[in-house]
Amino acid sequence: MPLWVLVLLVAFAAVTFASHFLFPSVRWFFRRRMERVVARLNERLQRPIEPFKLARRHDMIQRLIYDPEVSRAVAQHAKEHGVPENVAFEQARRYAREIVPRFSATAYFGVATRLAKWLSRALYHVRLGHFDEDAFGAVDRDATVVFVMNHRSNMDYVLVTWLVAERSALAYAVGEWARVWPLSGLIRAMGAYFIRRKSRDDLYRRVLARYVRLATEGGVTQAVFPEGGLSLDGALAPPRLGLLKYIVEGRSAESRDVVFVPVALNYDRVLEDRTLVAAGRSGERRFRARISVVAVSILKQLWRKLAGRYHRQGFAAVSFGPPLSLATFERDRPGAGVEGLGEVLMERIGAEVPVLPVPLVARALLLADAPPGESDLAAAVDGMVAALPRDHVRHPDGDGAALAAEGLRRLRWRGLVADGRGAITVPEDARPLLEYYAASIGHHFRGCSA
Repeated sequence: MPLWVLVLLVAFAAVTFASHFLFPSVRWFFRRRMERVVARLNERLQRPIEPFKLARRHDMIQRLIYDPEVSRAVAQHAKEHGVPENVAFEQARRYAREIVPRFSATAYFGVATRLAKWLSRALYHVRLGHFDEDAFGAVDRDATVVFVMNHRSNMDYVLVTWLVAERSALAYAVGEWARVWPLSGLIRAMGAYFIRRKSRDDLYRRVLARYVRLATEGGVTQAVFPEGGLSLDGALAPPRLGLLKYIVEGRSAESRDVVFVPVALNYDRVLEDRTLVAAGRSGERRFRARISVVAVSILKQLWRKLAGRYHRQGFAAVSFGPPLSLATFERDRPGAGVEGLGEVLMERIGAEVPVLPVPLVARALLLADAPPGESDLAAAVDGMVAALPRDHVRHPDGDGAALAAEGLRRLRWRGLVADGRGAITVPEDARPLLEYYAASIGHHFRGCSA
């Protein structure tokens, strides 16, 4: 017998032995360890990790593709496209494998939350805004909690993951950018599920809708962005109702309640601001997700740290609004539907958006009739702060002079303002960026005079 044939036979025998005897034992060993870890976590979490989230990914995929609603969608897809049902079924299976995550409690609480905390504090001075501990603690323990957030930056995932880590594990709906290796493995292990935001395939939509419905019925704590994508102009966008519709529609009378928690984020600097503004001006929402860009950015920050020239990017703030029970909403506003719910949620998110130094200074500079001096700028900022509820302003010193000085320092550091003859001017090429930051708080001043 040739040596290479013998090597192949031994290799096949080893694989067969491992798959039938070794691998199941190893999987059982690690699963037992995971169950013990989850049991300890659930003792301290305010909202324990639900069994649905801990189900094996293979089992969840099987449950999804054999669901009666998905089976009907497969039959309909086969009829409409003139293909055999087994071909349509395999297509549904591929969609299910793409959507269903592989949650790991160790990856989420042992790696992701610690990394999120370190990265957040390394990049920003993090401020927690409004948070009603009593209202959140009063939420029905059996209800499914859904955090609904405005979408300013990809740092949104990082900040909120860390800030709610003591309460629950979040399941995010993430877009195509999150499929980039090696982020895809970590993101899937954190319990996030991928969605194709622009897919028009009805079969895909039916599979996704059924997964979201099953997760909601299973009590999985979720986090969604009603705007459907990153804000290109800094302002809040009208809600896109796709995921909200999947969560709300099709509920039975016996279904557990769904409680929405509005979450509002704002930044003194959005890391992707130039890319977003350029996309908004071109009218084309396309972002190339390249891990090399992230790696180069991290290396630059490390070099600045070593050279003693590192500065944080300013403040990042997160505020949590009062929870909204879906059952209560439907009782108080019958007939409002998903559209009415989306409008109410965006209003509540907007009401909680934190006000930070850079957006304030950007707004004051854009509203000025002539280039102001520093004292004039401080007075303008002070007037805007006086028109706002005190808890909206997230800064250790709430007076206009301190806010103006902090915001101006950040803008000078980035070269977005210029000083000349005792006045502060805005270069023409920097104006779109200042408009972007000013728009993040513009809704707070609607109805107020300039």
